[in-house]
Amino acid sequence: MPHVVVVGGGPGGLSAALFAAKNGLETSLFDTGTTALRFAGLANYLGLGPTDGEAFLRVAREQVAAVGVDHHAERVLEVEADGEEFVVVTARGMYAADYLVLATGRSRELAAQLSCAFDDDGTVAVDRDGRTSVVDVYAVGWLTRKEKVQAVISAGDGAAAALDILSTVAGSPVHDFDTPADSPHDRPRWSFGDGRFDGSLGRPPDDSSPRNA
Repeated sequence: MPHVVVVGGGPGGLSAALFAAKNGLETSLFDTGTTALRFAGLANYLGLGPTDGEAFLRVAREQVAAVGVDHHAERVLEVEADGEEFVVVTARGMYAADYLVLATGRSRELAAQLSCAFDDDGTVAVDRDGRTSVVDVYAVGWLTRKEKVQAVISAGDGAAAALDILSTVAGSPVHDFDTPADSPHDRPRWSFGDGRFDGSLGRPPDDSSPRNA
């Protein structure tokens, strides 16, 4: 099974890890917990009520853990291409990867180590699916944008990169469409109010409740 390594635990990296692991790829996430989203408030993320970045991250991390993402709370020191795979180096060891997703915010050091092409504004050059100039290396989020940086945009970047990897592995376009049957009403949902599971969320409202009067 191809191994996807995601470096960076902001919305772009977490989204890429979620889509990859949910669809059957071995996925490792390296996350030092230093994303700028920790200091943000989210009032413009479609589908969510106002919440803070820390609460959002707690929920997102639980979500990726639930689909089997292997989480490493450690910093990636360097990456290098080694024949047909990549080697990710941390203080604790070395890890092999078939695909790399870089979601390192403003830090472009790893992209430079891999000799990824850069745009004139200093961001990593990518196509619409997040592919860099280096085959099987993707970049998402702030790494690819000098301006117009939003959590919802970064999450979309991560999803696009993961879907492109999945499509490459499958040899044909892959979609990740779910139906209501995939999320039954009695399944616990995440509450963004406190960043924890809330089994009451997502259930049909009681017709006798005041809000439906």
